[in-house]
Amino acid sequence: MSNLSKEWAHSSLRGMMLIREFEETADKLSLRGKIPGGIHNSSGQEAVAVGVLSALDPLDVIATTHRSHHHTLAKGFSAREVMAELFTKSTGVSRGRGGSMHLGDFHRGHFGGNGIVGAGVGIAMGAALGIQQRGDAKVSVGFVGDGGVNTGRTWEAINMAVIWKLPLIVIIDNNQYAVETFVDRVTGGGDIAKRGEGFGLPSYTINGQDVVEVNEYTAKARQRALAGEGPTIINALTYRYYGHNVGEKGQYRTQDEILDWKTNRDPIDLFIARATSEGLITDSEVAALRDDVKKEVEDAVDFAEKSPQPDLNSILVDVDSGLLGGK
Repeated sequence: MSNLSKEWAHSSLRGMMLIREFEETADKLSLRGKIPGGIHNSSGQEAVAVGVLSALDPLDVIATTHRSHHHTLAKGFSAREVMAELFTKSTGVSRGRGGSMHLGDFHRGHFGGNGIVGAGVGIAMGAALGIQQRGDAKVSVGFVGDGGVNTGRTWEAINMAVIWKLPLIVIIDNNQYAVETFVDRVTGGGDIAKRGEGFGLPSYTINGQDVVEVNEYTAKARQRALAGEGPTIINALTYRYYGHNVGEKGQYRTQDEILDWKTNRDPIDLFIARATSEGLITDSEVAALRDDVKKEVEDAVDFAEKSPQPDLNSILVDVDSGLLGGK
């Protein structure tokens, strides 16, 4: 921690706080019917998103999953445009056409979230192939959940990345449960990282609640990719505080388990404790950050509510070029 700057500490803490405030607010709005179609809340997984994205260059590419609000916000998309997309408004990330599961903008290196389990790795692999062929000095990151590591498409993409030494980083946002199924019950061999080793690439299991550790492993993987040494897998152990989707009853895990993660392993609380002990932030600065992100999310909700619905006459805009965002 002594090597970290105050700027990085403040920025990372604010990023995690913003995601938490955004998700807690969006969850309530979804239950009230303000957000159509429901959402997949990522509260508890903030350190994975912020740790990974803070180690990347803004030009690097990401492809993600159905649970992608945290990745999108950590990549630098504003709370306004993400919230507006959840509201399916024309000012949203995808102009109101995608909603919660389809956040993305190719112009900004975000190749989108989607509802196909494990698809993000394949999309990111394709982006990495394009990066390699163009000779660009950047990398591609594919996010996948623990459920997605039991799909064939994930490992087909990883195999191709290995044999072609593509600049790909695979981040397993391992929140322990694939919908209602605990990961250890359905993962042969019990060790996801060893699967990666079998494909001949570095594969690590790390503490996904530690934003510093996530950042460090991602930075090393990025350096390796840029050096032409191929892909890396990072299995980041984390936890989602809420159900698979908003409103889920959730009888497959105990309240004691959830409370233990919230009380003893919360990524925001852990980082605040470490940063304050190292003199990187004060209690008053922490309070100011909390107030700041609360106001930002309140503004985002107001912006989304006041934004117009998509114009049906512009429904085909950007379809020919296959790009979202239209910038």
